[in-house]
Amino acid sequence: MTSPAGVVVVGGGQAGFSVVSTLRASGYDGPVTVCAAEPHLPYQRPPLSKKAHTEPDGPRVELVPESFYGERDIDLRLGDDVIALDTAARTVLTRAGTRLSYDHLVLATGADNRRLPVPGAELSGVHALRSLDDALTIGRALETARDVVVVGGGFIGLELARVALARGARVTVVELADRLLSRAVSPELEPRLRERHERAGVRVLTGTAVQALEGTGRVERVVTSHGVLPADLVVYGIGAVPRDELAREAGLEVADGVVVDEQLRSVTDPRVSAVGDCARHPHPHAEGLVRLESVQNAIDQGALVGRRIAGSPAAYESLPWFWSDQGDVKLQIAGLRSASDDVLLVPDESPERLAAYAFRADRLVAVETLNWPAEHLAARRLLERHTPVSAADLAGTTLRALARARRTAEVRT
Repeated sequence: MTSPAGVVVVGGGQAGFSVVSTLRASGYDGPVTVCAAEPHLPYQRPPLSKKAHTEPDGPRVELVPESFYGERDIDLRLGDDVIALDTAARTVLTRAGTRLSYDHLVLATGADNRRLPVPGAELSGVHALRSLDDALTIGRALETARDVVVVGGGFIGLELARVALARGARVTVVELADRLLSRAVSPELEPRLRERHERAGVRVLTGTAVQALEGTGRVERVVTSHGVLPADLVVYGIGAVPRDELAREAGLEVADGVVVDEQLRSVTDPRVSAVGDCARHPHPHAEGLVRLESVQNAIDQGALVGRRIAGSPAAYESLPWFWSDQGDVKLQIAGLRSASDDVLLVPDESPERLAAYAFRADRLVAVETLNWPAEHLAARRLLERHTPVSAADLAGTTLRALARARRTAEVRT
């Protein structure tokens, strides 16, 4: 009898870890190998932009101790990423020159930062945040930085802006679009979010292009379409691109991510799966294929593929949800909104809390909340159960109260 080649996972992030931990928890007893580009144990990424810079000795972000992998017979190859894939032979070639066979391959390669395409981007004092090493570098820079320019008004940029502000720096956020988080939150909610950052002390410049970074060896100023900003530290977060080049070079279908089916199998080769930031997939809450960049998506997709390989296949239908801690602002999103949806903005009795409800054909499809975790959790419960909620249902009430009333009615019947 031929021994199984097992499962090879390319990528040591949250999604890759979710695959291998679920494989073992589901009873899979074949060989399992993880090839990771970074030298660190798989770690959590959300703390990197939220609080890692406040910890002088570096954050404790490992997902599990190293013993976890040995106890479960998982071959963890740190600093040895995969550089070539042969789907016909079912082998991969690692950077160290090792050729590994597989019965099933999982691409969990994540995404790279979009580079800042302006003169001076190579100057000292200019950083992007993606890895633990990036976070440590930025944390050290914040110890002395006084004028910080954050390029990009997305999740990472706004989280970093509030971290820098808390460290005592003067902070300016420069965003090319005419509003913050233009892809993530509704136009109705964005002004309330922006007002909170400006009230805290962050200067926000939207509709502003960065044209160049200048300095002698080290960045000293940022030239924008609306003037020059002093800067001794520039951090940029202007989006991410999926790391799908390995799949593309191997002949798998790629379209801003590895294209997979509802079970996250490559549409070109079902012995290859893709999970997390690098996967483009169908989803019952989306119109067409989507690629989701969130921890929840990485964990849930990794677990689904792990269970499938272990013998329990299912379609990926997890409700997408996101969160971002930006100083004293907790932004949470449940569901997927499209630009054509109708949005109802409702402030709570508390001046710091509000919610934006998105409706499609008068049916609730997504909810954005500021500092209102209870309403976010209620939204997730209702959306996960596909409970119909119309705008009229929300007149004079909240989702939390509505969910409670419907549970009570169900008990009585």
